[in-house]
Amino acid sequence: MSLLFTSTAYEDNHDCVSWLGLQCEDNEQFSAFLNTKVASRLDDAEGTDEFRNHLNGLALTGLGQESLAAVLNAVHPEERAWAAGEALAEAFLEEKSGVVFPWNMERDKRNPFGSLPGADVVGFIGNGTDCRFVLGEVKSSSEKQYPPQVMSGRSYNPEPSDHAGMGYQIYKLSNDLTAIGQLIKWLLPRIKNTVHELSYDQAAINLFNSENKNIALYGILIRDTQVNERDLSLPGAAFRRDFSNPTTCQLTALYLPWGIDELITKIRNGGAS
Repeated sequence: MSLLFTSTAYEDNHDCVSWLGLQCEDNEQFSAFLNTKVASRLDDAEGTDEFRNHLNGLALTGLGQESLAAVLNAVHPEERAWAAGEALAEAFLEEKSGVVFPWNMERDKRNPFGSLPGADVVGFIGNGTDCRFVLGEVKSSSEKQYPPQVMSGRSYNPEPSDHAGMGYQIYKLSNDLTAIGQLIKWLLPRIKNTVHELSYDQAAINLFNSENKNIALYGILIRDTQVNERDLSLPGAAFRRDFSNPTTCQLTALYLPWGIDELITKIRNGGAS
């Protein structure tokens, strides 16, 4: 799908690995996208509405209603830039690639100021017998280095201190069977008896019948610097050595028209001013 607020700055592909740099424009289309799709994912609008509706349907006394209202009004809105970046990445993957996210991970937070371990992106892509698991990572960086340190990876920068980098994390998502098993175990009770159960089963069949290789990996880099293909070309070249079909890996850099620290404000205000 074409997003009217983006223009292609660079792209390359080789076999199962590809990368794409997109310049985001400060226009009405981007504003609407931030205010609807991204805001909905950031705030888990669907889960929040279900939560409110269920509790509002309880047989409460007048005092109970007041207590409920106090709890509902005390919800702390997400204000961290990295969380906004993840919401932007997920909304982008939904619109651009047709990735389906059956569960919003915001619902799993026990601490409103905490973050969850594991992959940033967990979902499905494809239909019917072509359905596959999607796993991925999201990073944001204002560093004027190309690629930024958050992209460090096993193949070209293997120091232990760099294991938090996207390159290393995506490699691990494709090769660490413990990590893969934990993620699909985590997902099962969240899709059981839902419309997503058949997609889950087919994705699992395709994964196991391919010796755990048939999986779609995504890496999204959020940038507020000048466009530079080196942001993705170096990790992309490393992944070309690491991955082979049927594994696929798509890297995308989204270059914002303003600072990353403004992303939350743009989402809350509807984007472009």
